[in-house]
Amino acid sequence: MNKWYIPDAFFPGVSSGKTYVSHEAVCFLNETAEDAQVSLTLYFEDRDKMTGFHAVVPAERTVHLRLDRLKRDDGVGIPQDTPYAIVIESETALKVQYTRVDTTQAELAISTTMVQ
Repeated sequence: MNKWYIPDAFFPGVSSGKTYVSHEAVCFLNETAEDAQVSLTLYFEDRDKMTGFHAVVPAERTVHLRLDRLKRDDGVGIPQDTPYAIVIESETALKVQYTRVDTTQAELAISTTMVQ
């Protein structure tokens, strides 16, 4: 099992712009000949973890998974304005990148990092 860790995730509940909405994304690159089944588990400071988030990264493709649109199996999404961490698991070796777009202020902020 391959695991990737994103300890500092946060989905702002406020956006100042109409063009760019505050959001996060986990981007995957699958260089293999097999589709990758990906699961995400969320951990919080003050509540139980959330499981049931899944995605498929097709063989030899990339997927940009917008976390503000991600729903777990029962239709529940990621809570806003709450710090959390993400553990990503897949049997397939992938390249993983995390990006946050923060438009809570007039000046747009974007941060991104490769996850090892």
